[in-house]
Amino acid sequence: MVGEAEHPTGETGPLDGINVLDASRVLVGPFCTMQLGDLGADVVKVERPGTGDQTRGWHPPRYGDADESAYYMSVNRNRRSVTLALDTPEGRDAFRELAREADVLVENFRVGRMDEWNLGYADLRADNPGLVYCALSGYGEWGPDRDRPAYDIVMQAEGGFMSFTGVDGGPPVRIGVALADIGAGMYAAQAVLAALFERERSDDGAGQKVDVSLLDGQAAWTSYMATNYFATGDPPGRMGSKHPTIAPYQAFETADSYVVVAVASEPIWERFCRALDRPDLYADERFETNSARVEHRDELDPLLDAALAERSTDDWLDRFDAHDVPASRVNSVADVFSHPQVLARGMRASVDHPTAGEVEFPGSPMQFSRTPATVRRYPPRLGEHTDEVLREVGYDDEEIDALYAAGALGDRFEG
Repeated sequence: MVGEAEHPTGETGPLDGINVLDASRVLVGPFCTMQLGDLGADVVKVERPGTGDQTRGWHPPRYGDADESAYYMSVNRNRRSVTLALDTPEGRDAFRELAREADVLVENFRVGRMDEWNLGYADLRADNPGLVYCALSGYGEWGPDRDRPAYDIVMQAEGGFMSFTGVDGGPPVRIGVALADIGAGMYAAQAVLAALFERERSDDGAGQKVDVSLLDGQAAWTSYMATNYFATGDPPGRMGSKHPTIAPYQAFETADSYVVVAVASEPIWERFCRALDRPDLYADERFETNSARVEHRDELDPLLDAALAERSTDDWLDRFDAHDVPASRVNSVADVFSHPQVLARGMRASVDHPTAGEVEFPGSPMQFSRTPATVRRYPPRLGEHTDEVLREVGYDDEEIDALYAAGALGDRFEG
């Protein structure tokens, strides 16, 4: 039935009861664990005392009186924060206690750092054989570049995306969001779910290690750009908004802004020409098929440029809608999050924060008919749940006080 997920019957997500220990920071790891948290997992974020996740300080902008940046808020909902100094023996011991109770561990330290601390997969699985351990890094855990540092813009360049993003003859362009981090975070969440599923089906309930790199994710996402190269030997170049194998499939300037069209089949081409009141284009053998239009795009594009410049974007969208031609204006982020369809799908979510007030962010795109993805917890303040979480794994107040005295927890949270 259409729309079954619009009103899910349950209250908890499909990962309710799964415990995730999140030892990651910045974007790739938190984006992975945010998805797991949205799906109902209990996520505990382990942070460095004093500073925490460095994105807390990546402001402006920030929400209200909150110390944390809007960037930090964007991917750290649905979790609790614990401060642990992993460079102290006491902090590492406490981390092992947390890992003993976890179903999943996610970390993005430099390759080998967790092993140096005796917190690597081989160490932790001895006490928790069912642990799914997800290691995230720029280049992966083996290969000649495993020790190189990585940030998103470096990975977009290294992974090829900046070679075919931008206009012909122009400089390399970074895709506007951190695509390498977000892509690897999506793959990591997918891999964790697969490992949990396999664990449930295995005879011994054993977990396993998952290794996801930003470079691998970018290489995988080159998709048809890569197979086009494999087929021809010619690497793709920059084409602006155009598509290498479909025409017209791009942005055109109108009388007042831009309109994007996707003419991805011959029936759409016919309807597109009708919307333009240009039956001559449909009758022209140079443009009869998609292959012909791609071959003759240098002749076709000026004709379409001239035609589409005659009307406003709104006028064209009305005509394209009437002729069932896929098209859109180029929306700003403000346009997106006031879009009736985006709002109807619950993609503008919010939660109340103790100091920031109402915090808004994109909702989860995963819609379930029975076990909904939800936004339940505000992005936590640094160390807000340290005592609470330690008590849950067996520490008493005296032992927690001793950890504070040893410098393993930093300063006690004062909310």
